[in-house]
Amino acid sequence: MPRYDFRCRSCGDTFELSRPMARSGDPAACPQGHTDTVKLLSTVAVTGAAGAAAAPRPAAGGGGGGCCGGGCCG
Repeated sequence: MPRYDFRCRSCGDTFELSRPMARSGDPAACPQGHTDTVKLLSTVAVTGAAGAAAAPRPAAGGGGGGCCGGGCCG
């Protein structure tokens, strides 16, 4: 189930709730009971071996030049 971050405008508390995506826009009360809250925009970061495997690797042997790095274009 997705987690959503909220911030209370009354007390400034930041909290998260787990709820179905169909209810992501429903109002949420903060842990202190205030109802003036706003849903925060969440960011996603991808790290680890999977992210490193997707990164391009430099060519061995010092590389070439040109547009493809193979030395054929100058």
